[in-house]
Amino acid sequence: MWDKERAIRSLLPVIKRIAEDLVQTLPPNVEVEDLIQEGILAALSAFERYDPSKASFTTFVIKRVKGAMYDYLRRIDWMPRNLRKNVKLVEKAIHESEEFPSDEELARKTGLELKEVIRAKNEMMRRQILMIDAFDEELALKAEGPDETAYREILKEEIKKAIEKLSEKEKLVLSLRFEKELSLKEIARVLGVSESRVSQIVSLALLKIKREVMSDDQAS
Repeated sequence: MWDKERAIRSLLPVIKRIAEDLVQTLPPNVEVEDLIQEGILAALSAFERYDPSKASFTTFVIKRVKGAMYDYLRRIDWMPRNLRKNVKLVEKAIHESEEFPSDEELARKTGLELKEVIRAKNEMMRRQILMIDAFDEELALKAEGPDETAYREILKEEIKKAIEKLSEKEKLVLSLRFEKELSLKEIARVLGVSESRVSQIVSLALLKIKREVMSDDQAS
Protein backbone atom coordinates (compact mmCIF):
# COMPACT_ATOMS: atom_id res chain seq x y z
CA MET A 1 0.00 0.00 0.00
CA TRP A 2 1.13 3.51 -0.82
CA ASP A 3 1.32 6.05 1.98
CA LYS A 4 -0.35 8.90 0.10
CA GLU A 5 0.53 11.67 2.54
CA ARG A 6 4.18 10.63 2.84
CA ALA A 7 4.58 10.23 -0.93
CA ILE A 8 3.16 13.69 -1.66
CA ARG A 9 5.21 15.27 1.13
CA SER A 10 8.39 13.78 -0.34
CA LEU A 11 7.57 15.42 -3.68
CA LEU A 12 6.90 18.89 -2.28
CA PRO A 13 10.50 20.13 -2.85
CA VAL A 14 10.31 18.95 -6.46
CA ILE A 15 6.95 20.66 -7.00
CA LYS A 16 8.31 23.89 -5.54
CA ARG A 17 11.42 23.73 -7.73
CA ILE A 18 9.31 23.24 -10.86
CA ALA A 19 7.09 26.21 -9.93
CA GLU A 20 10.04 28.46 -9.07
CA ASP A 21 11.82 27.63 -12.33
CA LEU A 22 8.65 28.22 -14.35
CA VAL A 23 7.79 31.54 -12.70
CA GLN A 24 11.15 32.97 -13.82
CA THR A 25 9.72 33.18 -17.35
CA LEU A 26 6.49 34.88 -16.23
CA PRO A 27 5.45 38.44 -15.36
CA PRO A 28 5.33 39.46 -11.66
CA ASN A 29 1.54 39.12 -11.34
CA VAL A 30 1.78 35.31 -11.60
CA GLU A 31 2.28 34.01 -8.06
CA VAL A 32 4.57 31.06 -7.47
CA GLU A 33 2.28 29.93 -4.63
CA ASP A 34 -0.58 29.49 -7.11
CA LEU A 35 1.59 27.27 -9.30
CA ILE A 36 2.65 25.22 -6.28
CA GLN A 37 -0.99 24.79 -5.27
CA GLU A 38 -1.90 23.56 -8.76
CA GLY A 39 1.03 21.16 -8.61
CA ILE A 40 -0.02 19.74 -5.25
CA LEU A 41 -3.60 19.19 -6.45
CA ALA A 42 -2.29 17.44 -9.56
CA ALA A 43 -0.03 15.22 -7.44
CA LEU A 44 -2.96 14.21 -5.24
CA SER A 45 -5.05 13.39 -8.31
CA ALA A 46 -2.17 11.48 -9.92
CA PHE A 47 -1.81 9.35 -6.81
CA GLU A 48 -5.30 7.91 -7.39
CA ARG A 49 -4.50 6.96 -11.01
CA TYR A 50 -0.96 5.69 -10.61
CA ASP A 51 -0.18 2.32 -12.19
CA PRO A 52 3.19 0.99 -10.87
CA SER A 53 3.55 -1.31 -13.90
CA LYS A 54 3.82 1.63 -16.34
CA ALA A 55 6.17 4.17 -14.75
CA SER A 56 7.89 5.17 -11.54
CA PHE A 57 5.71 7.18 -9.17
CA THR A 58 7.98 10.24 -9.32
CA THR A 59 8.09 10.30 -13.14
CA PHE A 60 4.33 9.82 -13.39
CA VAL A 61 3.54 12.60 -10.91
CA ILE A 62 6.05 15.13 -12.23
CA LYS A 63 4.56 14.94 -15.73
CA ARG A 64 1.12 15.65 -14.35
CA VAL A 65 2.36 18.39 -12.04
CA LYS A 66 3.93 20.22 -14.98
CA GLY A 67 0.87 19.63 -17.12
CA ALA A 68 -1.39 21.10 -14.41
CA MET A 69 0.77 24.20 -14.09
CA TYR A 70 0.67 24.80 -17.85
CA ASP A 71 -3.10 24.28 -17.86
CA TYR A 72 -3.40 26.89 -15.12
CA LEU A 73 -1.31 29.37 -17.11
CA ARG A 74 -3.50 28.83 -20.15
CA ARG A 75 -6.61 29.52 -18.05
CA ILE A 76 -5.40 32.87 -16.79
CA ASP A 77 -4.76 35.74 -19.19
CA TRP A 78 -2.04 38.09 -17.92
CA MET A 79 -1.56 39.88 -21.23
CA PRO A 80 -3.68 43.00 -21.97
CA ARG A 81 -5.18 43.28 -25.47
CA ASN A 82 -2.90 46.13 -26.57
CA LEU A 83 0.17 44.20 -25.44
CA ARG A 84 -1.03 41.11 -27.29
CA LYS A 85 -1.34 43.22 -30.45
CA ASN A 86 2.17 44.62 -29.99
CA VAL A 87 3.56 41.11 -29.47
CA LYS A 88 2.08 40.04 -32.82
CA LEU A 89 3.64 43.07 -34.55
CA VAL A 90 7.07 42.38 -33.06
CA GLU A 91 6.86 38.65 -33.80
CA LYS A 92 5.94 39.40 -37.44
CA ALA A 93 8.87 41.82 -37.78
CA ILE A 94 11.27 39.21 -36.39
CA HIS A 95 9.82 36.53 -38.68
CA GLU A 96 10.64 38.72 -41.67
CA SER A 97 14.26 39.22 -40.57
CA GLU A 98 17.12 36.80 -41.13
CA GLU A 99 18.77 37.70 -37.81
CA PHE A 100 17.36 38.95 -34.53
CA PRO A 101 16.87 42.73 -35.10
CA SER A 102 17.83 45.31 -32.49
CA ASP A 103 15.12 46.98 -30.44
CA GLU A 104 15.61 50.17 -32.46
CA GLU A 105 15.16 48.27 -35.73
CA LEU A 106 12.00 46.63 -34.42
CA ALA A 107 10.64 50.03 -33.40
CA ARG A 108 11.19 51.33 -36.94
CA LYS A 109 9.63 48.24 -38.54
CA THR A 110 6.56 48.17 -36.28
CA GLY A 111 5.99 51.87 -35.64
CA LEU A 112 5.97 51.20 -31.89
CA GLU A 113 7.82 53.18 -29.24
CA LEU A 114 11.06 51.65 -27.99
CA LYS A 115 9.63 50.86 -24.54
CA GLU A 116 6.63 49.14 -26.20
CA VAL A 117 8.98 47.01 -28.32
CA ILE A 118 11.01 45.96 -25.28
CA ARG A 119 7.94 44.96 -23.29
CA ALA A 120 6.36 43.13 -26.24
CA LYS A 121 9.61 41.28 -26.97
CA ASN A 122 9.97 40.17 -23.35
CA GLU A 123 6.40 38.85 -23.28
CA MET A 124 6.93 37.11 -26.62
CA MET A 125 9.99 35.31 -25.28
CA ARG A 126 8.15 34.24 -22.14
CA ARG A 127 5.27 32.89 -24.20
CA GLN A 128 7.51 30.96 -26.58
CA ILE A 129 9.43 29.30 -23.76
CA LEU A 130 6.17 28.33 -22.08
CA MET A 131 4.74 27.02 -25.34
CA ILE A 132 7.61 24.66 -26.07
CA ASP A 133 7.69 23.43 -22.46
CA ALA A 134 3.93 22.88 -22.53
CA PHE A 135 4.15 21.15 -25.92
CA ASP A 136 6.67 18.70 -24.50
CA GLU A 137 4.38 17.92 -21.58
CA GLU A 138 1.34 17.49 -23.83
CA LEU A 139 3.22 14.96 -25.96
CA ALA A 140 4.12 13.01 -22.86
CA LEU A 141 0.54 13.00 -21.55
CA LYS A 142 -1.24 12.07 -24.81
CA ALA A 143 -3.14 8.79 -24.91
CA GLU A 144 -1.31 5.96 -26.63
CA GLY A 145 -3.87 5.36 -29.38
CA PRO A 146 -2.56 4.68 -32.92
CA ASP A 147 -3.69 8.08 -34.27
CA GLU A 148 -2.11 10.01 -31.41
CA THR A 149 1.10 8.01 -31.66
CA ALA A 150 1.38 8.57 -35.41
CA TYR A 151 0.70 12.29 -35.08
CA ARG A 152 3.29 12.62 -32.31
CA GLU A 153 5.95 10.85 -34.34
CA ILE A 154 5.30 12.98 -37.45
CA LEU A 155 5.38 16.20 -35.46
CA LYS A 156 8.52 15.19 -33.57
CA GLU A 157 10.23 14.37 -36.88
CA GLU A 158 9.27 17.77 -38.33
CA ILE A 159 10.63 19.55 -35.27
CA LYS A 160 13.82 17.49 -35.43
CA LYS A 161 14.35 18.51 -39.06
CA ALA A 162 13.74 22.15 -38.19
CA ILE A 163 16.26 21.98 -35.33
CA GLU A 164 18.89 20.54 -37.68
CA LYS A 165 18.69 23.75 -39.73
CA LEU A 166 19.59 25.93 -36.73
CA SER A 167 23.07 27.26 -36.05
CA GLU A 168 25.31 25.32 -33.66
CA LYS A 169 24.89 27.99 -30.97
CA GLU A 170 21.11 27.87 -31.28
CA LYS A 171 21.15 24.07 -31.00
CA LEU A 172 23.38 24.26 -27.93
CA VAL A 173 21.19 26.83 -26.19
CA LEU A 174 17.99 24.86 -26.86
CA SER A 175 19.67 21.69 -25.61
CA LEU A 176 20.77 23.40 -22.40
CA ARG A 177 17.32 24.91 -21.86
CA PHE A 178 15.00 22.04 -22.76
CA GLU A 179 17.10 18.87 -22.35
CA LYS A 180 19.38 19.85 -19.47
CA GLU A 181 16.63 22.13 -18.05
CA LEU A 182 19.03 24.95 -17.18
CA SER A 183 17.60 28.39 -16.43
CA LEU A 184 18.40 31.34 -18.71
CA LYS A 185 20.74 32.67 -16.04
CA GLU A 186 22.60 29.35 -15.84
CA ILE A 187 22.94 29.17 -19.64
CA ALA A 188 24.29 32.73 -19.67
CA ARG A 189 26.99 31.68 -17.21
CA VAL A 190 27.89 28.61 -19.29
CA LEU A 191 28.22 30.63 -22.51
CA GLY A 192 29.72 33.74 -20.94
CA VAL A 193 27.03 36.03 -22.35
CA SER A 194 24.24 38.14 -20.88
CA GLU A 195 20.90 36.60 -19.88
CA SER A 196 19.13 38.89 -22.38
CA ARG A 197 21.37 37.52 -25.16
CA VAL A 198 20.38 33.95 -24.21
CA SER A 199 16.72 35.02 -24.37
CA GLN A 200 17.30 36.42 -27.86
CA ILE A 201 18.93 33.21 -29.07
CA VAL A 202 16.13 31.06 -27.63
CA SER A 203 13.44 33.31 -29.08
CA LEU A 204 14.93 33.40 -32.58
CA ALA A 205 15.51 29.63 -32.59
CA LEU A 206 11.91 28.95 -31.55
CA LEU A 207 10.61 31.33 -34.20
CA LYS A 208 12.68 29.51 -36.85
CA ILE A 209 11.33 26.14 -35.71
CA LYS A 210 7.76 27.42 -35.69
CA ARG A 211 8.14 28.93 -39.17
CA GLU A 212 9.68 25.71 -40.54
CA VAL A 213 7.04 23.40 -39.05
CA MET A 214 4.16 25.64 -40.14
CA SER A 215 5.50 25.83 -43.71
CA ASP A 216 5.75 22.02 -43.80
CA ASP A 217 2.14 21.72 -42.60
CA GLN A 218 0.89 24.13 -45.26
CA ALA A 219 2.81 22.30 -47.98
CA SER A 220 1.41 18.90 -47.03
